[in-house]
Amino acid sequence: MVEPTDPPEQSDIPFGFRRVAADEHAALVRGVFDSVADRYDLMNDLMSGGLHRLWKRALIDRLRPGTALIDVAGGTGDVALGFMAHREGRDATIVDANCDMLRVGRDRAMDRGLVAGVTFVCADAAALPLADRKADAVTIAFGLRNVSQRPEALAEMRRVLSPGGHFLCLEFSRVVLPVLTRLYDLYSFQIVPRLGRWVTGDEDSYRYLVESIREFPDQEALSTELRNAGFGNVSHANLTGGIVALHSAWRV
Repeated sequence: MVEPTDPPEQSDIPFGFRRVAADEHAALVRGVFDSVADRYDLMNDLMSGGLHRLWKRALIDRLRPGTALIDVAGGTGDVALGFMAHREGRDATIVDANCDMLRVGRDRAMDRGLVAGVTFVCADAAALPLADRKADAVTIAFGLRNVSQRPEALAEMRRVLSPGGHFLCLEFSRVVLPVLTRLYDLYSFQIVPRLGRWVTGDEDSYRYLVESIREFPDQEALSTELRNAGFGNVSHANLTGGIVALHSAWRV
């Protein structure tokens, strides 16, 4: 497994509802996922009622069979391993800044017999140790809001895409159905942190994750960031009333 690289510097960025220096942010985010790595997938099932699997499958279904994939913030391998199993992927590189998450993903790949063609790289999204134009597709699922330097990370993900390559981002977004808003806020701020405490023994990490969703750009703002990073044919589809959005863009 390739060892981590350091991201470029930037100051004063959100970590949940407070603002911290970029070097502190990266360490704090790593600490969150160090704490929950072993039960991360179980918590995803509990928090979403299993919906996260359907959201990720919607992303996987957008990928062409035979694609060479880079999955950034791929952690435990849900997207990349699902792609290799269901879409006849040529190869997949799973990148994550947290080596503990990657170890869980590597164990899962071995359990499923999906070792050939799968590479694990511990690196920051804003400093990918990968060649230019390496992949036909780049994905990031529920990881972009944890990136310390989002513009640099988007530029890096475009750099490693081949011309005509497809970028897909699955991320929590802004609810577009008013009837869901109050219930979603109640669930997010009252139930999710308690689930985190009961299941992982770490309430604070899940309180951060909820806050990070509220600090993340909405659908249109993220589309603008993708265009500013040089992507073309930018679009998005709201899933589950906008709780999640699937963003699509291309290196043109």
